Amino acid sequence: MRVIVPPIKSQGIKTKLVPWIMDVAPKVKGRWIEPFLGTGVVAFNSGYKEAILNDTNPHIINFYKGVQSRKITAPLMKQYLEIEGKYLSEAENNGYEHYLKVRSRFNSGEFSPYDFIFLSRAGFNGMMRFGSKGNWNIPFCKKPDRFSQAYITKITNQVSAVSQIIQVEPNWIFHNKSFAEIIPLATEDDIIYCDPPYYGRHVDYYNGWTENDEELLFSLLSETKAKFVLSTWHHNDWRENEMVNKYWNKFNIITKDHFYHNGGSIENRRTVVEALVCNFDVVGIEQHNHGQKETSKTKQLEIEWLTEKTATPL
Repeated sequence: MRVIVPPIKSQGIKTKLVPWIMDVAPKVKGRWIEPFLGTGVVAFNSGYKEAILNDTNPHIINFYKGVQSRKITAPLMKQYLEIEGKYLSEAENNGYEHYLKVRSRFNSGEFSPYDFIFLSRAGFNGMMRFGSKGNWNIPFCKKPDRFSQAYITKITNQVSAVSQIIQVEPNWIFHNKSFAEIIPLATEDDIIYCDPPYYGRHVDYYNGWTENDEELLFSLLSETKAKFVLSTWHHNDWRENEMVNKYWNKFNIITKDHFYHNGGSIENRRTVVEALVCNFDVVGIEQHNHGQKETSKTKQLEIEWLTEKTATPL
């Protein structure tokens, strides 16, 4: 499966898990519904012509609605990144002064979707984090030449790709609401994919996530007539996700090893056992693969990390 990668970057993006998720998710005649859109990578690879897509982060929704309405285009994004990238490469303090200028401009209330992409791509370690007042608060990645021509081309190609996938309203509807307002919209003909923040782990999310949120999500998904697939974490080397035993074990669960790039060093970049929770029978999918071929997998991950560390961004 060729996975369409979106222009928004964030830690925890499901790019490598998309084929697995789509193998598990049954095709239905209704709509694809995502109460937690995030980067949009799963929705953009779902293949559905009708969708309800929601996120509490208004900047994500604003950006994709701009793409949908053609106010944001690949040529305009290319022009913007070339100008801002040049300013970044020439700015004082190894580029940091211009990053601060764009961040201040964004946080002042302009909230330009173009600045949002700039900050998403020039922020430290690919993180997306907002303060209590909704201000972007990620530091600079310390790469003044971040926006090389090849990197700009990569981002503009991603904008172009998602612009061809996103359907016009009312086929695809974007919301900036609570997930509690979106799940009840589903009918028995729809499928819901949920990728909420992971309880008990550091997450980059606009509003944070509490056990009360997890309990409410469980209640709403227990009541829905739609089919659903929920992404969560099952366990890692140190502990288990207590929410799985407390809530989700009443449903079908399948697991898979997944390597998250969440740290600045190889020691902090470990395998997490990812889980998909669903309210339907899963046929023809391996139920558990964690712990298999652990030695060779770890070695391969180290090779991939070293390659990524030394490679020039494309």
